[in-house]
Amino acid sequence: MEIPAILAIVLIVAGMWSLAVWPQFLKRVMKDPRARDAAGKATKFLTVHVVLVTISMVLGLATAVIGIAGLVA
Repeated sequence: MEIPAILAIVLIVAGMWSLAVWPQFLKRVMKDPRARDAAGKATKFLTVHVVLVTISMVLGLATAVIGIAGLVA
């Protein structure tokens, strides 16, 4: 894969940003009172946010890997 170095760097930075930001967001969501019901069970609020964070981190990792591949190719 051949892409300009500047674009590869942008992909790496974007991927690293996602990997840095989303875990912090998840920590805040897990502390939110809406995350658990009275019995301590996970609510739909928590479940939806865990799925969102997981997908975003997978895409962030893929973005960073594509950027790295673009630099070494």
